[in-house]
Amino acid sequence: METTSLKPQLTPEQIRRAAAYVELVWRGQGSEESKAALAEFHAEGPELARLIGEFGSLVLADYITAVPDEHADCESAYALRQLVTVASRYLKRWCLAGDGGAQTALIAAGFLIECMQEVDQVSQFLADVRGDAGTGYVAAAV
Repeated sequence: METTSLKPQLTPEQIRRAAAYVELVWRGQGSEESKAALAEFHAEGPELARLIGEFGSLVLADYITAVPDEHADCESAYALRQLVTVASRYLKRWCLAGDGGAQTALIAAGFLIECMQEVDQVSQFLADVRGDAGTGYVAAAV
């Protein structure tokens, strides 16, 4: 069985681009401007799906499920890390498989939005990810 690395291989620019796409999906698709922006992203097809798969792995592992240092040795932290590993692996494999393209990216973005909304604000997560990419935090971690 093929395995995929859980460490995202994204540049800061790719992270900002993926965050922009997820934000566009999150904010809605009603205006003509939004529809045009989505169509531009969706023209990338499988490349967009791969980008969102890598981005999703990063968001799940480093932002949504971050465990405070004082709880890193707890049994619940271990269980959470295992769940994140499985969810990240599945998301990446799903986004990298075949030629799902734009539809795959849209569904993956929806999954990430649901995860972000469950634990906090989508806008705050995306701001944090963009800020860290700008400071080199994410680039240093890959």
